[in-house]
Amino acid sequence: MYFQRLRDLREDKDMSQQQVAELLFTSQTVYSRYERGFRTLPIEHLLILADYYDVSTDYILGRTNNKRVNK
Repeated sequence: MYFQRLRDLREDKDMSQQQVAELLFTSQTVYSRYERGFRTLPIEHLLILADYYDVSTDYILGRTNNKRVNK
């Protein structure tokens, strides 16, 4: 599921949930719910995170194992 990928990407950047939440202009609690799969990730946040982590949205959503965006 994509919530595990969100956590893995965050941890790869040595970031806290609070830091990612600030990037998304949301609270740590809301972001934590994304990672745990208790709340749906809005498209706006998906796009911000894909750009920030330099991965495709399909990778975050678990539709591919290829991290890179095909350009």
